[in-house]
Amino acid sequence: MNKSLRRALAPLTAATLGLTLLAGTEATAGPAADPAAAPASASRTSAWTAAWAASPQRPSEGFTANWSQQGFSHQTLRQVVRVSEAGERARIRLSNAYGAGPLHITGATIARSGEGAAVEKGSVRRLTFGGKESTVIPARGQTASDPAVLDVGAEESVTVTLYLAGATGPATFHAQGFADTYRADGDHRADVTGRAFDEKTQSWYYLTGVDVAEGPRTGAVALFGDSITDGFGSTPGANRRYSDALADRIERPVLNAGIGGNLVLNDSAWYGDRGTARFGRDVLDQPGVTTAVVLQGVNDIGFSEAQKAGYERPTFWPAPEVSAQELIAGYRELIRQAHARGVRVVGATLLPFGGSDHHGVHAARVSDEVNAWIRTSGEFDAVADFDRALADPADPERIAPRYDSGDALHPDDEGYARMAAELERVLETSPRV
Repeated sequence: MNKSLRRALAPLTAATLGLTLLAGTEATAGPAADPAAAPASASRTSAWTAAWAASPQRPSEGFTANWSQQGFSHQTLRQVVRVSEAGERARIRLSNAYGAGPLHITGATIARSGEGAAVEKGSVRRLTFGGKESTVIPARGQTASDPAVLDVGAEESVTVTLYLAGATGPATFHAQGFADTYRADGDHRADVTGRAFDEKTQSWYYLTGVDVAEGPRTGAVALFGDSITDGFGSTPGANRRYSDALADRIERPVLNAGIGGNLVLNDSAWYGDRGTARFGRDVLDQPGVTTAVVLQGVNDIGFSEAQKAGYERPTFWPAPEVSAQELIAGYRELIRQAHARGVRVVGATLLPFGGSDHHGVHAARVSDEVNAWIRTSGEFDAVADFDRALADPADPERIAPRYDSGDALHPDDEGYARMAAELERVLETSPRV
């Protein structure tokens, strides 16, 4: 059954539940409603499924037009995300993983998205944390909101709004969201229009998850990787990453755990903790995940090639020369972690990258050795052969022109759709995933 159709077949409206809604700056729930009395939350416990996720990164000025280093003070942050599963209740997850001190969240709302920074009238729900409107997240900590009754459809967007009254200091964020995030001065968490939100960027801040409950109980698929998984080269604001294309095709929640520039074996000040270190937090701890797809390693073997080609090596850019056996050892560690938690793992071959700044004699040899091991070792539960799916028939070392975003490394929208089709085939035909 189509995911969006499931919402139509099982509607759950605010009116039938007598909810407290925030419309503009006023809340109503029928006659004599007290706006401060009750948030739009439900108290009973239920199983959660992650419907959207983003992997947190350290604050950095190294990315264009982001607010992570300066943080926020007496400002409202409005973030629009596309969920991949339907549900009748929702909660958000927030991270202060890289905060230098406690993070004070003065208040938060969730709503169905409108155009830009606007939200759908009548859908704004006030979120609480342990029954309270505000919360404090300790440094290196995280939290989840209480559930809010909100009918969410698969492949629909929800808007999460955070009001930060005090100075936050540098902010834990996800650098490359490829979707607009909005900021306004003052408290605008309950605004329906987007008029106050006169600044925008394409990063996400503090928000690392949106979970749904009361939806179908199907295991989530988490896509783990670097900028290719993150969606670099896709059309910004259009939800054309390969995770989005896959979510459109399969009847399972799909989560994106990519970080641009990320490596399997080395930490980076800009590009996040190494894959073997962050895999548990960003994939295995996500509620409802039963399958992980690992597509990572091109930076491990390609950064050193870029350095040899004359690119200046910044301090954030680890560039040791990595062997196939070292990279395979990293994959084995990811497989070990996943299997210890009962999660199945699909190994994805590295895409062709001939002609890119990551390519060279050493990288080409290691890539071929690694891809051969992924295909033949049997250590992964299944294999998605993106290398062959996107290769140029005239030159298999290169990505096919129709799939190339222009840098010979990252796919375009059509390339990401091709990856999703290949992964759909694997998920539907392999008995192990």
